Amino acid sequence: MTNRLPATKPRDLIRVLEKRGFYIKRQTGSHVILVNEKLKKAIPVPLHNKDLKRGTLHGILKRGGIPPGEFKNLR
Repeated sequence: MTNRLPATKPRDLIRVLEKRGFYIKRQTGSHVILVNEKLKKAIPVPLHNKDLKRGTLHGILKRGGIPPGEFKNLR
């Protein structure tokens, strides 16, 4: 099994974050801001039609406290 994160569309990532307790607070331009009151964190997710770059995806997951292995299972 490879350690690489799979190619992911922003809408799929938003769905995973919502499963983890985040909700969409607002949208500013092409970025959706998701908030988790319990963790007191806000995460901006770029909302484009193409796949997220792996570095961007990794950073968002790290900020949201989601391990890459668990992300693969939540998809």
